[in-house]
Amino acid sequence: MNARRVRRVSVWWTVVPVLAIVVVAAVLVVVALAVDTSGSSSASNAPVRPPLVSADPAVRAVAANAPEPTAAGITAQIAAAARNPALGELTGEISDAITGQTLWSRSPDRAMVPASTTKVLTGAAALLTLPLDKRITTNVVAGQNGQVVLVGAGDPTLSSQPSGTDTFFTDAARISDLADQIKRSGTPITSVAVDTSLYSGPSLAPSWEVADIAGGSIAPIQSVMTDSGRINPSELYSPRTPTPAMAAATALAVDLGVPADTVTTATATPNARVLASVRSAPLETRLRDMLGDSDDVLAETMAIEVAQATGGQSSLDGGVAAVTSVLASAGASMNGVALKDTNGLSVDDRIPASTLDGILRAAAGAGDAKLRPLLEMLPISGATGTLADRFATTGSGGVSGAGWIRAKTGTLTGVNTLAGIVQTKENRVLTFAMMSNGTDPNAARPALDALVTALRGCGCR
Repeated sequence: MNARRVRRVSVWWTVVPVLAIVVVAAVLVVVALAVDTSGSSSASNAPVRPPLVSADPAVRAVAANAPEPTAAGITAQIAAAARNPALGELTGEISDAITGQTLWSRSPDRAMVPASTTKVLTGAAALLTLPLDKRITTNVVAGQNGQVVLVGAGDPTLSSQPSGTDTFFTDAARISDLADQIKRSGTPITSVAVDTSLYSGPSLAPSWEVADIAGGSIAPIQSVMTDSGRINPSELYSPRTPTPAMAAATALAVDLGVPADTVTTATATPNARVLASVRSAPLETRLRDMLGDSDDVLAETMAIEVAQATGGQSSLDGGVAAVTSVLASAGASMNGVALKDTNGLSVDDRIPASTLDGILRAAAGAGDAKLRPLLEMLPISGATGTLADRFATTGSGGVSGAGWIRAKTGTLTGVNTLAGIVQTKENRVLTFAMMSNGTDPNAARPALDALVTALRGCGCR
C-alpha cells in the first residue's frame, strides 16, 4: 500500500453526558430569548412560553456490576457495520475493561499502518516514565560582548505570541516573558544567538516528506522551537518553518529591539549567567494537548523526554527506541511493532490492533495506575480535539456516539484508525482499536465511526 500524508480532519466517561445537557439547555435559552425580542408580550395570540430547561450537572460513576457483554453479542451488534466495504482492510480488537477479556477481534496481531494512533504508545510511555508535574525550563544566558544565547531545552510549546494573547498550546511559556526579564536585568544587549546542542542526529525522519513542513504537519525537530514551528501560531494546520530554532531566536531579538539579521547559532558557555527563564506547562497538560490536537512535533519531543529520562539519546531515533523499550518493559505486547517515528506521520510505521487495545485495556482496567490518565486525555466524540466534528450522525436504532467515546484518531491517505474506549448504553466500558487501511478516509472515517457507535448501543448479551 502506498500511503501518503493527508491533512487530518479534525473527567471520565460519566462527565460527558453532562456536557450534552448543558449544551441543550443553552440552546433552549437562546431560542427563548429570540422569541421574547421578536414580538409583543401583550399579544393575545402569543403562545405560552415553556419553562426553561435547567441543567443539573452530576458525576455518576460507571457501575462495576453493569451487565457484561458477550463475545457473541458484540459480534452480532457490529456485524453489519464491520461489513462496510468503505473500511477496506479492517483489523481490530474489542475488550471488556473490567474483565480484560477480548470480546471481538479481526486479525488483531496483523501489523497495520497506524497513522496518529501511534501517539497512544508515545503518551503511554511518557506516563510510565515521567512525573505528571514535570516541566521544561528554557533559559537565556549571557554570552560574549553583549550577546545573549537562547538555550534549547526541548519545549516546542514555547510561544512567540505577545503576552495577553491566546496561544495554540495550553499555558505555554512565552518569548516575550524572556525578553521582559532580560530588559529588567539591565544588561546591554547587542545580539541574540541560539543553542540547539541538546538534540543530536537528523531533525527530520527519513520517511517524512519535506512537503509536510509547508503542509502544516511537521517541522524539523530542534531543541528550540516556538508554537511547534507554526508560522501562524494559532492555526492547527499552519505552514511550519523549516528553521524553527532561528525563528525562535529571531522572535526574541525582535522583542529585545536588536537587529534580527544578526541572529546566529552558538553554544552556551557552561555555567553561563542566566538572565531569564520560563517554564513549560506540566507534562499532564502537554500530553493532553498532544493527544487532543494530535500535534506531531510535540509527540516527537515528548519521546525524546522519555529517552532522556531512561538514559537514551536526545534524538528522533532515541525517542523511538525509548518508547519501544519502556512499553516492552511494562509488559505491553510489542510483537509486530515497527516504529520509524513516534507521531505516526511515517507510512513505514506498523502497529497491530492488539497492541493498541492492550495499552488501553491496561489503562482502563487493572493495569498500571500510571496509565489511567491516558483515557481522560483522549478527545471526546463530537466535542473536543480531533473528534470535535465526528460522530455527529445517529446510528442504527437511534443510538448516538456523540459524547460517549474517547479515542485517538489516525489519518493518512489510505489509512483511517481509531483507538479508545466507549461507554455502552448499559454503562459498561469497552476498549477498542480499529485499523482501516486501503480506502479513502473520507469514506472510511464515517464507516469507522458507525462501527464504534454500534458499540455504544450495546447490551450485547
